Amino acid sequence: MNLFYYASPHTFAPLAAQLVPWCFRLAVLLTLVGLFIGLVMAPTDFQQGDAYRIIFIHVPAAWMSMIIYLVMAFWAAVGLAFRARLASMLALALAPTGALMTLIALFTGAIWGKPTWGTYWVWDARLTSELILLFLYLGFLSLHGAIEDTRRADRSAAVLAIVGVVNVPIIYFSVRWWNTLHQGASVTLTQAPSMATIMFAAMMIMTFAFWAYCIGAALLRCLHLIRLRELEAGSSVNPLPPVLVRELR
Repeated sequence: MNLFYYASPHTFAPLAAQLVPWCFRLAVLLTLVGLFIGLVMAPTDFQQGDAYRIIFIHVPAAWMSMIIYLVMAFWAAVGLAFRARLASMLALALAPTGALMTLIALFTGAIWGKPTWGTYWVWDARLTSELILLFLYLGFLSLHGAIEDTRRADRSAAVLAIVGVVNVPIIYFSVRWWNTLHQGASVTLTQAPSMATIMFAAMMIMTFAFWAYCIGAALLRCLHLIRLRELEAGSSVNPLPPVLVRELR
């Protein structure tokens, strides 16, 4: 497969249009399976009781909030370095979903923190750096929206996205670098999971569900951007399939 063939919005759009419905279907299926295993089949934790079950939403959302930012910054850098329109559109399409994942992680973390720490919020290193991540997403979107010239907006927002990458390792390693209330990672690449197998299975299924949703949402938003920029450019050639054009309207 010649991947460079899909570097153009006109060739990328039909492929993305085919992938979007499958991503959402997979997300729904995996979510149903993951929640059933996590909420029904998984046992009660001997220390936290049933309150721990929020990890099946909180942990995948937290992971995706960091991963999406890295991917967004990557495409923003590609767009900045090579003036690739599609790369800049992919970065912009990822930002709202990344902000949503960060907000879900913060909200579910607050709910989990109340029975665990006795409070919804503390200025903990992990929580504070995750909040900064939300501000970076919002700042990226606000900066891009504040500049009328599309190309200039892409470049300016890309610089902010690249600078903000430094916050991602701070989030990840905060529980190691500082003495925080937030518990350490239950799943790492170098050690076996420190949780029951069925709990781990449910969390990974939910993680794949979040992956599928985020990819589908980003692709759908990118299709909107492609169509919008084609209309702004006054092009009479619409790169989207007729069926999808009717749905986007």
